[in-house]
Amino acid sequence: MDTGKLLGREITTPIQAHGAIQGAEQPASPARLAFASFLMLFVELALIRWVGANNVFVTNATNFVLLASFLGIGIGFLNARTRRDYVRWTPVALLVLVGFVLAFPVVVETISGPNPYHGNGSMHALPQPLSLTIVFVLVVGVMVGLGQAVARSFVRFQPLNAYRLDILGSIAGIVAFSVLSFLDQPPAVWGSVAGVGLVVLLLPRARWWQLGAVAGIIALLVLESLTPGQLWSPYNKLTIQNKHVGGQPAIAVSANNVPYQTAESLDAMRRANAVYFYPYRHVTRASLGNVLIIGAGTGNDVAVALSEGARHIDAVEIDPLLLLRVGQAHPSHPYRSSRVSMYVDDGRAYLENTHQRYNLILFALPDSVAALAGQSALRLESFLLTEQSLAAAKSHLAPDGTFAMYNYYQPFLLSRYATTLEDVYHQAPCAEVQPGPPGGRVLAVLTVHPGGPVPACTTYWHGPSLAPATDDHPFPYLQTARIPTSFLRMLGAILLGSLLLIRLGGGRFKGMGSYVDLAFMGAAFLLLETKNIVQFALLFGTTWFVNSLVFAGVLVAVYLAVETARRVRLPRPAVLYGVLIASLVLAWLVPQESLLALPMIARFFAGSALAFAPVFLANLVFAQRFSDVQNSGTAFAVNLLGAMVGGALEYLSLITGYHVLLIVIGVLYGLAFVTGLRGRPAAVPG
Repeated sequence: MDTGKLLGREITTPIQAHGAIQGAEQPASPARLAFASFLMLFVELALIRWVGANNVFVTNATNFVLLASFLGIGIGFLNARTRRDYVRWTPVALLVLVGFVLAFPVVVETISGPNPYHGNGSMHALPQPLSLTIVFVLVVGVMVGLGQAVARSFVRFQPLNAYRLDILGSIAGIVAFSVLSFLDQPPAVWGSVAGVGLVVLLLPRARWWQLGAVAGIIALLVLESLTPGQLWSPYNKLTIQNKHVGGQPAIAVSANNVPYQTAESLDAMRRANAVYFYPYRHVTRASLGNVLIIGAGTGNDVAVALSEGARHIDAVEIDPLLLLRVGQAHPSHPYRSSRVSMYVDDGRAYLENTHQRYNLILFALPDSVAALAGQSALRLESFLLTEQSLAAAKSHLAPDGTFAMYNYYQPFLLSRYATTLEDVYHQAPCAEVQPGPPGGRVLAVLTVHPGGPVPACTTYWHGPSLAPATDDHPFPYLQTARIPTSFLRMLGAILLGSLLLIRLGGGRFKGMGSYVDLAFMGAAFLLLETKNIVQFALLFGTTWFVNSLVFAGVLVAVYLAVETARRVRLPRPAVLYGVLIASLVLAWLVPQESLLALPMIARFFAGSALAFAPVFLANLVFAQRFSDVQNSGTAFAVNLLGAMVGGALEYLSLITGYHVLLIVIGVLYGLAFVTGLRGRPAAVPG
């Protein structure tokens, strides 16, 4: 297909329209555009994983790196045809970002105390506002250059053809990063891919200082990756340290700079961590025929269950390195027992897919300290701790079976989980609590026996009631359904700072006014993508593999929509918008949790249809509008900046739950239709 024509319309190249510009001497190259898009998405995904693994503040600030990335890419696209050259400074910006994050990490050394955050060695961590501000600006600086590199090639093609190539490159970026995650590769490998990619983009005019910056990036990440005892799983940066507890060998594990687990011998646990044995006070050895441990981790709970007479144990753990690498070195070697079956899986997904029944089900410290993705407020265990999940666990109890869960709980969390168990089992759970500091975390075990009172229980729960987390509002760590004040301050600062950075780095706002509808589309689509990530996490688990498949599936649906728009005469916009709204209404009418009752294959097809039909239709709407834009660089930038606003609106789910986001998405697409009426050209005969 001639890239200079679409539906009979001639396309004027940027060089014809604007004269010679910086970097315009290179001919339009489909391979270059696809490669630049690959590199841009690969670096974005790497930064989301890596920055959060080294800075606890960023881990707690949902969407933070994603919003900075959208802002940077948007500014880059606004400079597609200007003489500003951000691309050449990208290696330096990335070097400064890597150096800053490594020099000023944020580490949690204790879960209590007035100031748990520390930096390198004995240094205090930088104040949170300062740390987040510097990280945000530096991420924007990196993504501005990568965005401009994509944009310079993007604007030399007919808009839809450019978008098609951009999507193909993005799919390649998702696949590459997913493969490296599967292979447990460290940041040195990610940095090498990014560094080599930057050199390719800069050729044939790469300067010595740019090559030096790339070498510095790779060297710093290699040094980090060679840190003794450091492993990188698809979810966490794991730091392993051999130590002694009570004179016995032990293995301390931190995840993403937070103390996480300590693998101890049975003797050490009996002396100092008797809580591991609490659930077995309420069962007999003869009853432990089949035991399920969700959150098996490095193996402490498995070792205890074996010592208490369990004849078979299903050990479920989402992080493969904890189970298959660290757990194999446990002082008591529980995973070497023939009585143990290991499953690398999401706990909720395992409950939904297994047909086994258990005499004891134990939720063992299921606290991942990791977010599901860079654009969702979910944590890996969020759906495991909902009312529906605890009901699913109940359905897998054998007659006279017992359920127990334990963790270090904030007082409100203890009330929430005890209330949830009371609602599910219609009786108060047995509560064994080790008192902690006033108002701080307490170590507690909650046990319930659906057949009647819990045997040998001395204290039942009698505290305040608190609304359970649900599959639609899976935020157990949120005390009330509201957006925390700290998040509101952060979002306000980000949005105000973004306006300043756009004005300084992107020029006047005047040229963006013609594409307000594309901004609404961007905001709506980001929310739609987030809704799909959350929906598939519920249906199939919060594993990195499911998450990668959803990202790839969204991009494939976008690509198919673009190909359809390039080859088929689309109906008028009102019809497309009407069908899109109808698909959102259908998704609203079918509760996502109802799909959990379907067999796996039927669940996959039904879930995919409900999730990807709106994505496909939304991109038919976008493709039809985008094919007529006069300035594809500015139009695409406005769409990206709108997506940034959508990332901020995602916080509404903390108040409303995720299902209501479908209404917000519908309203945003309605606004896109209305605002697009005045700027849409007349239809051109095919």
